[in-house]
Amino acid sequence: MQNTKARANVYALISRVLLQELDEDMLNIIKSDENILDFFPTLKEWKPLNEESDNKLLEEYLNPDFVNLSLLHLIPYETFYTREDQKIETGGANPVTDIYSTYNFMVDYGISRTVSSDHIGIELEFMHHLVEAELKALEDNNKDAVSELKSVQKEFLNKHLLQWAPMYLINVKYEARTPLYYDVADLALEFMLSDNEYLVKELSN
Repeated sequence: MQNTKARANVYALISRVLLQELDEDMLNIIKSDENILDFFPTLKEWKPLNEESDNKLLEEYLNPDFVNLSLLHLIPYETFYTREDQKIETGGANPVTDIYSTYNFMVDYGISRTVSSDHIGIELEFMHHLVEAELKALEDNNKDAVSELKSVQKEFLNKHLLQWAPMYLINVKYEARTPLYYDVADLALEFMLSDNEYLVKELSN
């Protein structure tokens, strides 16, 4: 169960950082939590993190970098990578819409700065949603539900995130101007691959 909680936490973290700009609360959580900072080794050693005010960090470093990586230069949407015409599918034909509704996952467009449900931050948030459901099934000792949810997680990773997110994340690492976004891209890439290996192993037992 501890492992499932840890997986849920990592999905929540990378989803939040990739979904929208940081606010002061989120920045403080990152700065004050050693466990989180261990996931972001380059950020941990970055001098401005402890020398500049939170306001300056957000307004002059981190949030301009987010805008550059998510809104201006790179495109964090699955359909851009998987459709031949490189158009983002914003309507009901989006490939993730059906699976979201099957598992009662609602996208809050008011909170996220996204135009479509196949944004990397939302897809990672859906993985968090599934792992949380698995945690609930574990608490209820519902082995069939645990197995089904692991199977759905593996399928979603392989049919969706792993089909395109590595390309986006490699570009983020290359383009990032701050250690936060370099590190989160690195973490997301490594974690998705290792989580897929973990799920394959779990489901083969």
